[in-house]
Amino acid sequence: MNIGLLGKTLREVRLGTAMIALGLFGVNILLTVLIPKVEENMGRVFDRIPLAKTMLQALLGTEFGDNMTAQAMSAVLWVHPIVLALLWYHAISVSTRFPAGETERATVDFLLGLPVSRWQVYWTEVLVFISTGVVLIATGFIGHRLASPAMPEDMRPDAMTSLMIMSNMLCVYLAVGGIGFCVSSFQSKRGHAIAIVFAIVLVSFLLNFAAQLWDEVKPFAFLGILQYYRPAVIMGNGEYPIGDVLVLLGIATVGLVAGSQTTSHRSICTT
Repeated sequence: MNIGLLGKTLREVRLGTAMIALGLFGVNILLTVLIPKVEENMGRVFDRIPLAKTMLQALLGTEFGDNMTAQAMSAVLWVHPIVLALLWYHAISVSTRFPAGETERATVDFLLGLPVSRWQVYWTEVLVFISTGVVLIATGFIGHRLASPAMPEDMRPDAMTSLMIMSNMLCVYLAVGGIGFCVSSFQSKRGHAIAIVFAIVLVSFLLNFAAQLWDEVKPFAFLGILQYYRPAVIMGNGEYPIGDVLVLLGIATVGLVAGSQTTSHRSICTT
C-alpha cells in the first residue's frame, strides 16, 4: 500500500464525505424523532387512504397485513429515500473517480506517471471507498442512537438488531460501489459513468418498489438490489439475512474484480 497515494485520495474525498456524513447524521436524528409522531396517526391514514398502506409496504419491501408493528414502522428510517439517496450518491461519486474521473480531467497521465501502478491506484480507491462508507453508516447510526430516547420503547430496536441492519446497509453500499467501479473502468467520461450507474440503481429501486404493487413484476424482483435489503424483515424475525448479504457481497466482489481487470488492461491516456 502506497501511503502517499492513500493520503492524496483521502484528502480529495474528505470534504464530500464530511458533508454527506453530516447530512446522514441530521436526517437520522430528524427521522428518529418524527417517525413515532407519524406512527400514532398511521391507522387513521390507512383507513382514509388505503393506497398509503400499499406505498409503505412497497417502501419497506414486505407486507404487514392489517397490523403493522411499531418496530416495522421504525424500519422506515433505514429505507427512507433521503437516507438511501445520500448513501448511494457517495458510493457513485467515489467509485467513478478512477479511471473515468481522472481521464475526463486529463490528469490520468500525470497520475500514472508517478511511481505507482494502476493496480495500486485502483485498490487504494477501493479502500477509501469502503472506509468512508463505514464512516457514513456509523455516523448515521450514531445520530439515530442519540435521538432514540425520543422513541417509544416498543419502537426502539435493540443494539444487535440495529447492527445487523447496519451490516446489511453496508453491503448495499458495497454492491452499488462495485457496479460503479466496474462501469467506470470501461468509461473515459465520468459523467457517462455516473449516468449509467445512476440508471442501474434507479431501475433497481423502481423494480423492487413495483414488485410490491404488481404481481406481474414479482418474478423479476430478484434483479433489484433492495430485494436483499429489508430492515423490516430483520426487525420482525431478529435473524441475520446471511443469504441477502452473500448476494450483495457477490455483486460487489464481481464488480470490483471486473473493474480491476479492465482498468489494468485497457488503454488509458488523454494524449
